[in-house]
This record gives sequence, structure tokens and C-alpha cells, in this order.
Amino acid sequence: MNITQITYKMKKSLLTLFLLFAMLHGFAQQVGVGTDNPNQSSALDVESTTKGFLPPRLTLMQLLAIASPAEGLLVYCTDCNNKGIYVYDGATFKHSSSGATAGITTTVVAVVGAGGATWMDRNLGASRVATSQTDSDAYGDLYQWGRFTDGHQSRTSSTVNTNSDIDNPPHGDWITEPSNPYDWRTPQNDNLWQGVNGINNPCPIGYRLPTETEWITEFQAWSSQDATGGFNSPLKLSLGGERSNNDGDLINVGNTGYYWTSTVNGSWANRLNVSFVANINKYGARGGGASVRCIKN
Repeated sequence: MNITQITYKMKKSLLTLFLLFAMLHGFAQQVGVGTDNPNQSSALDVESTTKGFLPPRLTLMQLLAIASPAEGLLVYCTDCNNKGIYVYDGATFKHSSSGATAGITTTVVAVVGAGGATWMDRNLGASRVATSQTDSDAYGDLYQWGRFTDGHQSRTSSTVNTNSDIDNPPHGDWITEPSNPYDWRTPQNDNLWQGVNGINNPCPIGYRLPTETEWITEFQAWSSQDATGGFNSPLKLSLGGERSNNDGDLINVGNTGYYWTSTVNGSWANRLNVSFVANINKYGARGGGASVRCIKN
């Protein structure tokens, strides 16, 4: 092979490499599927008259177990109460059309409490407003403090004895913890449930956990500061009991109502206790279960 032939082959190889690089560079800027002319405003343009776009399909538990989701992340929830596409907005996954938060199933009806604030008229998980203090259909779910609506809040959820080191455990089981500091999460995270955009806020859009001060303002305006006053108030509080952090057993159902606040107190979390008297218990074990009544932001 002479010098001319070698030079020609080298030029041909270089031209091929240049064209390949140019094509790859172009694909890196825009990708068209089913079209040779992707829209100039898109990074990915898919066209078809016979097929659709299929996003990742996840169960609710799988969706909630995604670690550090990016804002704008899109998935299809296969078993949410509102099936469909959910988009992460930086705080929670929201249904693309209804705006519902993944995991929320309670009907939202607003009521003005005795203290003047606007609340939901029922506990999270309740099927109706209480017709009596011991109306089991109005008891609703029992949440471990700081956890999202992932299934653990069901009164009959299975129990596990392994603590979680993340804010959203990859399961919907009740996490038992009989030892100090009696929390389902290790290490503890004081930033959970803080405000309408707080981590793991289980309330519907526009609602959040009430603070200790907001509960105090409410129950001090009742006709009497006890279970009767709580039921006779616009909130119609029921006595749904609590769930033990030790073993997951139900306690005091029909005798006492326990309602979480977002307020932390050292390793504990404050809650409203309602029975023969209404008061704030500043030593609620975060691994224990109590009712959640959401307040409008």
C-alpha cells in the first residue's frame, strides 16, 4: 500500500469519526422516538398514533420508599386510592390531575372549631364525623409520630421490631420500640411533620398537623375541658384510644382520645389527651400511635 492510499484511508476514517461524533452530539441535545424532527423545545419527543408512553409503575409502598426523589420525578401508582400519574413537588407526590397527595384517602370537609381555626371535620382514616364519643367508624387511624400514610397507621397493620434509619420505611408495618427513646426512627428526626410542606405531612393539601398552642386554643374554648366538651365541640372528637410502641396493641379504645401535635419536646412529642379532662401530654412516645386531626394552614 502506497502513501497516497494510506492518506486516503486515514482521511476517510477521520471523516467517519467526525460524522459519528456529530450524530452523537446531536442525539445528546435532542432525542426523537417515532420522529426524525423532534420539537426544538424538547429534549425527548415521542410520536405515535398507535402506542402510548409507559412510565415506571410502582405500588404506593414502592413510591414512598424512593430515596431522595428529585422535584419533578414522575411515576404511575398502581394501587393508590387515586390511581394514576404522580409528580414529586419537592415535598410529596401529588396526583397529576386531582392534586391529591399519595396515600391520602380521607374525605376532606372543613369545619370551624370552637377556637376559630379551620379544621378537618374528622380524623385521618375515619369514614365519617363522630355520632358519639365511641363511634368506631369515626376513630380513624393511629399514626406513629412523623410517619407518612404508608399503611402502618391501620389499626390492624403487621408489626416489625426493626427501627428505620430513613424517614420513609420501605414497608407499611408498625415498628415496635420498647426501649428509650421509644421512637420508630433511629436516629430521631425532629423535622418531621413541621408545617404544611413538612417532611411526611400526612394531611391533605392545604392542611397540616396542629401545634401544641393551636390545640390548647381549641380545647380551652370548649364548653367543658373534657371528653364531653370535645365531642360537643364542632370537631366532634371521639375516643379512639392509642397504639402501644411496645408491641402494637390497642389501648384505651372507647375511654380516651389521643391526638398528635407537631410540637416536639426533647425525645418526645406532645399530644392532646381527652378523657375526664383535656390536657397536653408532653411525653408522648413517638413510636406510639395516636389520632391525627388536621388543621388548615
